Amino acid sequence: QVQLVESGGGLVQPGGSLRLSCAASGIIFSNYVMGWYRQAPGKQRELVATITNGGNTNYADSVKGRFTISRDNAKNTVYVQMNSQKPEDTAVYYCNAKRSAVFNFWGQGTQVTVSS
Repeated sequence: QVQLVESGGGLVQPGGSLRLSCAASGIIFSNYVMGWYRQAPGKQRELVATITNGGNTNYADSVKGRFTISRDNAKNTVYVQMNSQKPEDTAVYYCNAKRSAVFNFWGQGTQVTVSS
């Protein structure tokens, strides 16, 4: 079955950095647009960034210039490097693999807390 397993979350101070990883299995990784989304308490899930197999990226305005999404097709893994983090980046971060409305899969999420 399809599995997306996130790792790398945790507690970071404002201005600090974290890198999240998402290892995918059960899919042909290169066929999927990979993405990161986040959901803060009391808020809807929102886009962080996506990346196509060809390396085209899309970012939420709130993270442009601070976050970088990348993928390693040989390892079936997508990453997001998060720099200059702010308290408002605190959320559960979810990995997403999407090929179509039907083939749209989510990881279980990893908590990122930005606090001093």
